Amino acid sequence: MKRTPKPSPLTREFLQSGDYIRSFAKIPGQWWTREQLEASLDHMLAQRPDPFAPVWIFAYGSLIWNPLIHTAEQQQATLRGWHRSFCMKLTAGRGTPEQPGRMLALARGREMSATTGIAFRLREEELREELLIVWMREMIGGTYLPLWQDVRLADGRLVQSIVFVMTPAQPWYETDTSVATVAPIIANATGHLGHNIDYLLELDDALASQHIHDPYISDLIAAVRAYGSDI
Repeated sequence: MKRTPKPSPLTREFLQSGDYIRSFAKIPGQWWTREQLEASLDHMLAQRPDPFAPVWIFAYGSLIWNPLIHTAEQQQATLRGWHRSFCMKLTAGRGTPEQPGRMLALARGREMSATTGIAFRLREEELREELLIVWMREMIGGTYLPLWQDVRLADGRLVQSIVFVMTPAQPWYETDTSVATVAPIIANATGHLGHNIDYLLELDDALASQHIHDPYISDLIAAVRAYGSDI
């Protein structure tokens, strides 16, 4: 029987209540407090390129199928110069220190590389509240680097969007993101938020539902499924 991914435990209430932050308390690591998360968000907003232009969030992974935020608009969008990569080492969430997993991020690619995802526009009056939910979710370990980047919407508009990336300078960055290396890691890792493989399966389903094809993800799915007939 083909494996059906388990639903993500992440909900809006789980994040807003503080239970998500507290769920990391007994897990080894340097997890950010709410105060640190708010300071990081405020720093990001202080760098806002145009205070009169709407703020967008670029989703390329779980934000596509489980955004948890209130949005005013969404469109398929393309980000140039970055590509999907399971380059983040996971020692919590969907991995452990003893058996780390891998999480999706954006990594620098050649000039012609690009990532297609979904861009969400936030309402100005809800901006900080909604972004704080995103920050608690994405920045709990300070692992991503949030950047303002140009993304091209499906209707042709070029907008400034917040994107979460990783660079080799970050401590959780893994240089070997080949399918041969990453597939067995994802197939076997699990943590307090679930199985690593469920994230990959959800990602594959979400991209398919949006008619987005990413060869790297397709190759990973095929390789991971080789580890068991129920996947």
